[in-house]
Amino acid sequence: MLVQYLNTICFALVLRSALAAPHANDVGSNLQFLYQNNLYWPDAQDHNSTILLDTASSHPEALTACAKLKEGLLSTSGKYFDSDLSSLVQYLEYNKQAFPKQKFWVASQNSSDCQTYSLESGLETAACNSRFATFCAQSAPYRPNTDTDHNPDYGVQIQSGKVTFVGFAYSKPYTTPDPVILPAAFYGPACPQSGTGKEDCLFLNVYTPYIPKNPADALIKRKLKPVLVWIHGGGYTVGQSDSSLYDGGNMASRNDLVYVSFNYRLGTLGFLALDDGIINGNFGIGDMVTALQWVHDNIAAFGGDPSRVTIYGESAGGSGVRALLSSPPAIGLFAGAIAQSTPGGYYPASMFIDFQSVADEYNNVDAPFVKSVNCTKSTNTEVLKCLRALPVEKISANPLYRGPTVDMTYLTTPRLAVNKQPGPLAPVHVIFGWLRDDGALFSGSLPAENANLTGALTGAGVPPDLATKVVANPDVFPVPSSPNTTLNLFNVTSRVATAGQFACADQAIVISAGNHRAFPSVYAYTFDRTYSAGGFAPPFCSPPKSAEYPDGDPNQPYFRCHGGELYYTAGTLGQDSLPFRDAGDLLLSQTTVDAWGSFARTYDPNPSAAYLAARGYNASAEAFKKAGRWAPITSASKTPLRVLDVELKNVEWRDTEQCKLLGLPATMFDAPMKLKDGHWVEEHDA
Repeated sequence: MLVQYLNTICFALVLRSALAAPHANDVGSNLQFLYQNNLYWPDAQDHNSTILLDTASSHPEALTACAKLKEGLLSTSGKYFDSDLSSLVQYLEYNKQAFPKQKFWVASQNSSDCQTYSLESGLETAACNSRFATFCAQSAPYRPNTDTDHNPDYGVQIQSGKVTFVGFAYSKPYTTPDPVILPAAFYGPACPQSGTGKEDCLFLNVYTPYIPKNPADALIKRKLKPVLVWIHGGGYTVGQSDSSLYDGGNMASRNDLVYVSFNYRLGTLGFLALDDGIINGNFGIGDMVTALQWVHDNIAAFGGDPSRVTIYGESAGGSGVRALLSSPPAIGLFAGAIAQSTPGGYYPASMFIDFQSVADEYNNVDAPFVKSVNCTKSTNTEVLKCLRALPVEKISANPLYRGPTVDMTYLTTPRLAVNKQPGPLAPVHVIFGWLRDDGALFSGSLPAENANLTGALTGAGVPPDLATKVVANPDVFPVPSSPNTTLNLFNVTSRVATAGQFACADQAIVISAGNHRAFPSVYAYTFDRTYSAGGFAPPFCSPPKSAEYPDGDPNQPYFRCHGGELYYTAGTLGQDSLPFRDAGDLLLSQTTVDAWGSFARTYDPNPSAAYLAARGYNASAEAFKKAGRWAPITSASKTPLRVLDVELKNVEWRDTEQCKLLGLPATMFDAPMKLKDGHWVEEHDA
C-alpha cells in the first residue's frame, strides 16, 4: 500500500501502487511525519513539515535516505523554522522518541558543510561522518482532501501480510498465496444512496503520522500510536467516509495518532429485515464490525496500536457507536468510544437509541418497501429474487427511516445495558454529548405568521400528546416575548426537539452509566458554539453578519444546529476554505481537537499540562487551565456537564424538568427491557 506524505496541514494516507515508491525498510528507518499544526489554515504553507528518520546515520547516508523519499534534508530557511522545530523536538523528547541534547541532520546553506539542529545548540556544523537521526524535507503541497495527488514522488509503500496496499476494500480477504499490490491513489466510492454510489463501496481510509519499518519489532511496538476510528452519520441512509468535513489529517498530525474512516452499507442494502428468521438486518452494523476487525489485524503496519483504538461518530454514526458498545462481535476491538449528537427520544429519534425487533423493522419499514417496489411474493426466497433483480438506484432511493435491529447476532438487547441489567456492554471509556440546539434542524422552517404553539409543535414533528403537555406547562417551556412572534414559537419547538430527540436520552444514558459504574469512566458535554456551512443547514443555523463580522458574529443569537460541531471536532475549516469568524473559532477548534486526542491517548479528555507545554499548544493550555478539570460522571457529580465554547466550563445538568415533562427523565435507562408480543418494552410495562 502506498502512502502520500503528509502535506503541510493534511497528510492523509492516500495509498498508491507505484512500484518505484520506497518502503520504510528501503529507507532503513521508521518514518515519523511531523508538522507543528496550529489549525490556522491560512498560514499552513508557511510552516515546515518534516520526515524524521530515527535511525542514526552519517551525513552522506542521511542524504541517500532522504533521496529515496525524493526529498533532501530539511531546509532551515522557513518562516517559522525555529519555533516549529523547537516545539517538534521538544515533543519528541517528551514522548521519549529523542533524548536530551540529541542532534539531527538538517540542510546547510553551504553545500560543503554538514549541519545539525538540537534544542540545546540550535544550528551548528558537525563532522560529516558523525551519526545522528535525520530530518528530511517534506515537499508535498497543501491541498484539500478531494485532491488526491497521483505524483509518485510523494508515495511510500506499506505492507501488511502479503498485501502492499488508502482506498482499499476492507471487506475482501488479504490472506493470499502470492503478494498483492492494490491501487489506492484515490478514495473509494460511497455506498449506494439517493441515486449515487456503488455497491463495491466498502473502503477504508487511513491517515498516519508514523510508518514503522517493522511493526512486529518489540521496541517499535512501544512506539505505535493511538487510533481513532470515525463512523460517519447520515441517518443510516446517506453519507461517506471521505467528506472534507471530517477529514482526518489535522486530528492525526496535531495529536500524533492514526485516524481511520470507512464506508458502510446504507438504507435497504444496509438494514433490510424480512420475516424469515434469516434476513435480520444489521448489514451496516456488520460492516462496522468488519472494519474494526481489519483495524485490529492490520493497523500496526500503519503505525497504529491495535490495543488503543477509540471509535467515534456523529448522528447515525453516534448511534453506530452505541450499537457497537453492546455488540458481542465488536467487544474487545476498541477501548474507548465517543458518541456525538446521537438521536434518541420520541419517534423517529427513538429508532437510533431503542433498537427495533426484527418484526417491527419488517412490519414498519421493509414490508411497505417491498410492496412499493412490487416485490410482495408468497415466499421470502421469491422476495429476495425480486429485490436482487431491481436496479440498485431503485433500492437506494427508498426514503424510509432505517436502523439497527435486535438480530441476536450483532445486537442482542435493544438498549445499552448501563443499569447493570444482563446484556453485553463493552468495558470501555466513553464520552456522550450533544449541541445546545441539536433539534432545530429537525423542526422544519419557521412557523407561519398565524401559527399557534400547538400547530408549530405538531408541524415540527412533536407527537400531539407531548405538544399538549408543552402548551399546558408554559412555566416549563416558556414562549419568549420578542416582537418576532414566529421566532418565539420556533425557539420553543427547537427546545422541545432538542430535548425530546437528543439531550434528554443522552443525559439519561450517562447519568445511569455513572450511577451504576457501567463504564470505567463516562463524560458528557454540550456545544454552545457551532459552525454550520454549505447547503445542509438553513440560515437560522448561522449568526448574523455585520460590518465588523462579515462572516457572521458568533456572539449574537443563532441556533447551534445539528452537525455544527464537526468543523471543531476534526479541525477542518481549512478543508472547505472557510474563514474563522473570530478568534474563538480557532481556539475552540484547538481545544476540541486536543480534548478528543487526549481521550484517544489516555481515555481522559483533559490533556496534561506537560503534554500541551511540550507541544507548544499554549492557547489550549491556558483555556484548559482556566476551565478546570472535566470530571467523569459519578452519582456525586455536581457539575457533570462540560460546556464546549470559547470559554470552557463545567455546569449542572440542563433541562431536567423539561425532560421529565416529555417523559424522558434521567431514570429512563434504569428500567430493564423485555420482549412482549414481538416488541421491546420497559419491564414495568411488560
